[in-house]
Amino acid sequence: MKQKILIVDDEVSILQSLSGILQDEGYGVILAASGEEGLERVKKDPPDLILLDIWMPGNDGITVLDQIKKIYPLIPVIIISGHGTIETAVKATRMGAFDFVEKPLSIDRVLVSIQNAIEFSRLEEENLLLRKKADRRIIGESAAVSNLREQIRRAAPTNATVLITGENGTGKELAARMIHLLSRRSMRPMVEVNCAAIPEELIESELFGHEKGSFTGAYEKRKGKFDSANGGTLFLDEIGDMSHRTQAKILRIIQEQVFERVGGSHPVEVDVRVVAATNKDLQKEIELGRFRQDLYYRLNVIPIFVPPLRDRLEDISLLVENFADEIASESALGKKKIDPLIYPILQEYSWPGNIRELRNFIERLIIMTTGQVIGPGDLPADFTNVLQKEDGETAYFHYPTLEEARLCFERDYLLRKLEENGWNISLTAARVGLERTHLHRKIKALGIMKNGHNGG
Repeated sequence: MKQKILIVDDEVSILQSLSGILQDEGYGVILAASGEEGLERVKKDPPDLILLDIWMPGNDGITVLDQIKKIYPLIPVIIISGHGTIETAVKATRMGAFDFVEKPLSIDRVLVSIQNAIEFSRLEEENLLLRKKADRRIIGESAAVSNLREQIRRAAPTNATVLITGENGTGKELAARMIHLLSRRSMRPMVEVNCAAIPEELIESELFGHEKGSFTGAYEKRKGKFDSANGGTLFLDEIGDMSHRTQAKILRIIQEQVFERVGGSHPVEVDVRVVAATNKDLQKEIELGRFRQDLYYRLNVIPIFVPPLRDRLEDISLLVENFADEIASESALGKKKIDPLIYPILQEYSWPGNIRELRNFIERLIIMTTGQVIGPGDLPADFTNVLQKEDGETAYFHYPTLEEARLCFERDYLLRKLEENGWNISLTAARVGLERTHLHRKIKALGIMKNGHNGG
């Protein structure tokens, strides 16, 4: 879908020339010959960006800018003027203008400003969404999670680099987001880079940008992630997979806050806080010659370890309830009740995939279980098998009360007997020594279901 740019200028020649150039660049263009017409266009069909002249009859650019920012504060506005003064530029910037470009217009300058403004607007929208999702905080009340939250709280307000370590699926990215949201940079972009997902030949262009013609396929100048994160936070995920050559450049940028684009010769200054994460043991990677020791010490100013799920099993009930709420809000399945009897069973599993595996598992249960209550009988063999430990001790001993253990045993016992007897209620009742009506009441009370429906 084409990005739409509104040009507001009373000079017909400017409208025509800019319109042709922007259309050639692949943008959709909307034209307005006055401030009043420009405001009507914005209200009728909000554009992705506005080029706004200052000096116009009727409502001038400053007045129009003020009204636009009241209605649509996130639309980037670039001021263009042939009568620019420092005072006007400062005033427009304070009112929310993204940039100020003087006439006669340099087309290259205008195109670069448009590209930067659209990219910044995208990142700003992403960060607004990030802040709205801030309630997706680190869930748990275990000692391990309390310690993690305290480390994040202490690290966030500083500008120090942070190295987050932990196994896959533990929530390292969430920890990085919390650091950004609690920092003084929270109103600026947080840009994420997965170092393992970008081919080696493209990583430098992705991080530092490139100049037009710097390599085959570089048809235009392009900003990199460091440019986009200026004033904010750059999150380098899986940094242990980065090449030695790129590691050297990252080290220089962290130390000097200066870099050069691929194919460029001019230094670019930035103000970026780097937060890195890895699931690798970087000390071992250093010994094997795969990671620079000097970069490790520069990144590891504040080390933060995200614990695996097996070290915080007491948080499983809170995590499951949270995931169930999330999945219900994201789908049309509605909220399903989680029977607390499944928690001790889930706590017996090792969860090698950590939080990510747990969430995927709960999502699968919610989708595939046709009943409205998810209990032990809905768990696959992987989980029911762990009820019996290698030493013969069963998971029933992990229930806090005798009543809970008894209910769990009754449910498991009756479910197995029903399955052995093909869900024939009369036959099962006779074999377990219960009246048929009594067994029916037990099945209903314990929430035992066959394919999501009460046995009958």
